[in-house]
Amino acid sequence: MRTLSSLLIKFAALYLIMVGAAAQADETCMSPYMAKIIGQEDFVYVWTLGEEGLGDEQDKLVTIDVNPISPDYGEVVNTLSVGGRNEAHHSGFSDDRRFLWAGGLDTNKIFIFDVHSDPAKPTLHMTIDDFVAKSGVVGPHTFYALAGRMMITGLSNNKDHGGRTAMVEYSNQGNYIATHWHPTDEDLRGAEKSGKYADGYGYDVRVLPRRNAMFTSSFTGWTNYMMDFGTMLSDPEAMKRFGNTAVLWDLHTRKPKKVFDMPGAPLEIRCAWNPNNNYCFTTTALTSQIWLMYEDATGEWQAKAVADIGDPSKIPLPVDISITSDDKGLWVQTFMDGKTRYFDISDPFKPKQVYEKEIGSQVNMISQSWDGKRAYFTSSLLGNWDKKDEQDEQFFKAYTWDGDNLNLEFTIDFKAKQLGRAHQMRFGAYGLYGLKRPYDAKNLVAGGK
Repeated sequence: MRTLSSLLIKFAALYLIMVGAAAQADETCMSPYMAKIIGQEDFVYVWTLGEEGLGDEQDKLVTIDVNPISPDYGEVVNTLSVGGRNEAHHSGFSDDRRFLWAGGLDTNKIFIFDVHSDPAKPTLHMTIDDFVAKSGVVGPHTFYALAGRMMITGLSNNKDHGGRTAMVEYSNQGNYIATHWHPTDEDLRGAEKSGKYADGYGYDVRVLPRRNAMFTSSFTGWTNYMMDFGTMLSDPEAMKRFGNTAVLWDLHTRKPKKVFDMPGAPLEIRCAWNPNNNYCFTTTALTSQIWLMYEDATGEWQAKAVADIGDPSKIPLPVDISITSDDKGLWVQTFMDGKTRYFDISDPFKPKQVYEKEIGSQVNMISQSWDGKRAYFTSSLLGNWDKKDEQDEQFFKAYTWDGDNLNLEFTIDFKAKQLGRAHQMRFGAYGLYGLKRPYDAKNLVAGGK
């Protein structure tokens, strides 16, 4: 059996070869506390990293018109810069979907955008700049809506900038409520340690309210994610600083209950939608596996690896994933080879890959529509981790999905348009706020619950 260390060595070698050769979240991944866009979305909001020497060099929220009946279909209709480069990363709506929260992994600033007053032209409503001072946490990552609350996962802490971290809870009004630290060997916080690890790392969060269950995954700390990728890969100590756990929490009390071993940095978590399907998926970035967290017949939660992603020995580096609204399909992005893969998960214990397509030289995020007919892709992973030179493509790509093939509708080249590095996407629709599309002659309401 391959060891994690040997896989990491192969991963480093692969990346260095590529360099030498010229080297999230989506509608089906939203919180169950939120309204959903069942029909055609009108906009995709892209949280974008500023790049030195490109345009205004600032992080920005880029609004793209994606409604085929709009006269502006396929065009950037608005950009909103927030000042400086903050390492723009993930974002998430409040439960009422009126505001979009977005964070910077480096400066720790949180930007709250008003997306309801005019969905085509979001405005900056509020900036939170005391996140670290209030919480002790560094690197706000996932923004996940609970009832009247925003749960924010962190990647690091303000003591050593390492991987021990926490979730941070805010009110919808932007007021700090509490810090919920992840369990460690030194402080399990009442959790059961089911295997070897209790490392305190964090990354993503998802919930199954019907089971009073909340799940978190793990990645790495500020010291690593702000380091040049090649430098990090050549540093043996840095390569030890990745999370190997997922945690089951009591949703109501916010207390950790069980720590699962998941070697190799489990990233995005996606939970089933059907009320009878009590399970969630994640993928491990460094070991290239799909993992299932599930409730067994006795009511106990378990975790097991259920499938490989590509050839794990080549470390394709799975990143974002997206589960379809019918719980039958799972999209998996692999950054290193620029591919998206579609798995049949009708049997969640036996995922089967049935489709793959190269999207670009690198690909990170996917957002798919609730009806499963459209999928959108962006390219950037982290500012210091993206590929170099001509392999550093930065794009937004819109596809239709007919159940067998992805068909390209349009591409926006973020470098050519001087926008920056395209990262995470979120959807907007006039109908969510009872607004009429300005170009709809019949004044029909779009979107909706």
